[in-house]
Amino acid sequence: MGNRILRIDNVKKTVNYLKKNGLAGTFYAAAERVQEEKKADYRYTAPDEETLAGQRRETADYPYLFSIVTPAYETKEEYLRELIDSVRAQSYARWELLIMDASAGSAVERTVRQVIHETGDLRIRYNRLSENKGIAENTNAGIALAGGDYIAFLDHDDFITPDALYEMARLVHRNRQAGCAPVLLYSDEDKYDEGTQTFVFPNKKRKFNLDLILSNNYICHFMAVEAGLMKRLKLRADYDGAQDYDLVLRVVESLWSDDALLPETARICHIPKVLYHWRSHRDSTALNTGSKTYAYEAGRRALADFCAGRGFRVQVEHERHLGFYRIAYEPDLLEARRDVGMMGGRILDGKGRIFAGGYDEAGRCMFEGLPARFTGGSTHLAALKQDCAAVDIRCMRLRKELQPLFSEITGLPYREKRMQVKEGREKKEICMADVSGLSCDEAGYRKLSMALGEAVRGEGYLVVWEPGITIRL
Repeated sequence: MGNRILRIDNVKKTVNYLKKNGLAGTFYAAAERVQEEKKADYRYTAPDEETLAGQRRETADYPYLFSIVTPAYETKEEYLRELIDSVRAQSYARWELLIMDASAGSAVERTVRQVIHETGDLRIRYNRLSENKGIAENTNAGIALAGGDYIAFLDHDDFITPDALYEMARLVHRNRQAGCAPVLLYSDEDKYDEGTQTFVFPNKKRKFNLDLILSNNYICHFMAVEAGLMKRLKLRADYDGAQDYDLVLRVVESLWSDDALLPETARICHIPKVLYHWRSHRDSTALNTGSKTYAYEAGRRALADFCAGRGFRVQVEHERHLGFYRIAYEPDLLEARRDVGMMGGRILDGKGRIFAGGYDEAGRCMFEGLPARFTGGSTHLAALKQDCAAVDIRCMRLRKELQPLFSEITGLPYREKRMQVKEGREKKEICMADVSGLSCDEAGYRKLSMALGEAVRGEGYLVVWEPGITIRL
């Protein structure tokens, strides 16, 4: 039955995608999805009891209380039991679970109360809401009652791993000891296919990346926010469906003082481990992205609000894939944002595959070998604007203040020339750095690119990779 639901959902998604993106776009998306599923070899294994016992001993004296807020509505009993069991199984014991129930009927209330009563666990607090005000306001009611140092969210049909709070508490403790208390923590996640009862599609996330979060809410689950900040910001009902994305963006804004070039993102911490299981069923966005299409428009509006607050003159548009966004800057990116020092695109080889462009800190080309029409799998990372260590010197621009760095590193004056590029789906001419005076092999170009990227970041600026800009060599 589970596989049948998945197949039906895939057909629906393919039809909708075909209407929006045409035959060619749908063909490449389907081909990439098939390749991704063929390569999938994922097994989630929970920590064994010996490991969990060690975690209990290690954190026995930690003082941090985590409040988990779960807005509930007509929750199935089996989902509720699994959620509660997953919280009670935590190796880290200092938590409270606040279930904010806005269900319409008294029968559901009796069931929820009975399930909680059976546990005998006083850390679980049930609150019957007098009316359903939407997910943001229902959650805000729980935020107001939370007594923890950090407040986390857990959807009523999902569940967490037994070491989820341990990993968060350990990170909080380590960072506070170093004098940098986290304000937002997030982890990797996977999906739970209830039909086959297997864990699938692990989402291994990046550490905080400003331009990536301005493209998609890749942070998502499992997320916890420092309680004082959470209670001040709360969730905004105007962005129901994308309330978590709106919250993340406002957390970033809170870390960006008026005179600072960049936000203090060292206080946004990623735990590179699956701690959250997102249940896939017919009505969930984990399986059916069309089940909450209003949420994607709410996400677009939240992103537009963030950009307006930063003074960016932009148009925020939906990308081909739901939940992904493209910011079109009215002036050039380097003119619109004073935090960006260098930007660049991707370079394709004769076979139409990426061979140069954005580089990571180890000097590796991101998405090297990927066909130009592919997006990098279900996370679509290869199609999203993002910060990186460097961009290729043959397809980049520098802001005016940093142009002397080019001369220092290459021995050539910085000049620009108009280049024919493909930006998105359109061919156009834009100004890029003129490197015609350089004569290097591929290793030499990459070495110069990395040196320039390091110099730009050393001056406190971001290096932004824009995969929408494409050239061929």
